[in-house]
Amino acid sequence: MLRHYDEIGILRPEYVDDFTGYRYYSESQLPMAGRIQTLKSLGFGLSVIKEILAQYEDAGKMEQFLLVKQKELEEESGEIQQKLQLLDSTLKWLRKDGNLMDYNVTLKTVPQRYVASVRQVIPAYDREGMLWEIMCRELEPQHVQQAVPCYGIAIFHDEGHKEQDTDVEIQSAVVGSYQDTEHVKFKTVPPIQIASATYKGSYDQIARVNAAVADWVVENGYDFNGKSFCIYHVSPGETSDPEELVTEVCFPVKKK
Repeated sequence: MLRHYDEIGILRPEYVDDFTGYRYYSESQLPMAGRIQTLKSLGFGLSVIKEILAQYEDAGKMEQFLLVKQKELEEESGEIQQKLQLLDSTLKWLRKDGNLMDYNVTLKTVPQRYVASVRQVIPAYDREGMLWEIMCRELEPQHVQQAVPCYGIAIFHDEGHKEQDTDVEIQSAVVGSYQDTEHVKFKTVPPIQIASATYKGSYDQIARVNAAVADWVVENGYDFNGKSFCIYHVSPGETSDPEELVTEVCFPVKKK
C-alpha cells in the first residue's frame, strides 16, 4: 500500500534506504496518513484523494468534494435498496409455493419511437386484429418502412377490464416521414419506463401474466404510470401456431 502511495505521489517516504529499498516515514507524516485513511473511509478513490489533498486547506472546495460524494452514495444506496426489495419479493414468491415466480418481471425503458397509430373502440379484445388490418390497408400506398425493432404494440386505454366496447390503440414504429390517413396517425412517442414480463404461448395466459407483473409493481415500491400495453414480438401475423406466439406484457411505472 505504501509503495503504491509513493508511486502515485500522495504519501512519499521521508527517505528510502539505497541498499535495502526500505521506505522510512517520520511521525510528522502521520497526520497526512490519517487524512488519506479518512478520505478512503468516506468512499473516495485514490486518484480523487490526490486531488483533494492538494486543496485540503480550502474549506469551500472540500465541501464541494464532500457534497458530490454524498450524492453518489445516496444514489448507490437507492440502487441497493431497490435490489434488496427485488430479492425480498423473489423470496416471497419462492416461499409461497416452493417455486420462483411464474413469469420473470424486469424493469427497463422502451425508447422514443416514431409510430403509426390506430385507435378505435372495438367490440372486444379478441377483435384487435381488425385494427391491424386497417393499418396495413391504409399504409400500403405509402410503402411505409418499419423500424427495427418495430415494437408492434397494443395499448388498452380503458380503466380496468371490459368485456365489450374496448378502447384499444395499436402502434408500430416506422422509419421516414408519412402523411396521416383516415384512421392512421403518425406521432413521436417519448421513452417510458416499464415493468414487463415476456412469455411464449397463447393469449389464454395473458390475464395470469398481467397479474404477475401488477403484483411485482406493488411489491417492489413502484406506482403505475400509464396504460398497460402488450408488445408482440411474434404475432399472429407471423405464425398460425398459438404456442409460438411471443408476447411482452408491460406496465408503465415510476418509483414511489
